[in-house]
Amino acid sequence: MQGFAGFMWLLSMALILFSGFALIDAATRREDAYRAADKQTKPFWLIVLALAFVVNLIFNILSFLPIIGLIATIVYMVDVRPALRSLPGGSRSGRGRGSSSDGPYGPYNGGR
Repeated sequence: MQGFAGFMWLLSMALILFSGFALIDAATRREDAYRAADKQTKPFWLIVLALAFVVNLIFNILSFLPIIGLIATIVYMVDVRPALRSLPGGSRSGRGRGSSSDGPYGPYNGGR
């Protein structure tokens, strides 16, 4: 039984870390990126992921509520996060993934 309890503790910690990462990721994304990706608003996802994180902290992994929180976290990580990352300005820094020499209409090549 002690091995099972240790496994469940590790699983619970992994779930807490997973939902915490999703919450931090959602908090660092730009508000307009959610609208541009045609997803729910940023406050909606912050509330859902914060509730999932708190539920994972409070309740045992074998109860029903952490499973709902896990589903919400998976939906964010599999559907919303890739849509936000695919947008040009959806990254954390707001600059996208381009080079430092990229201008508003593409890369600057020095007039060549």
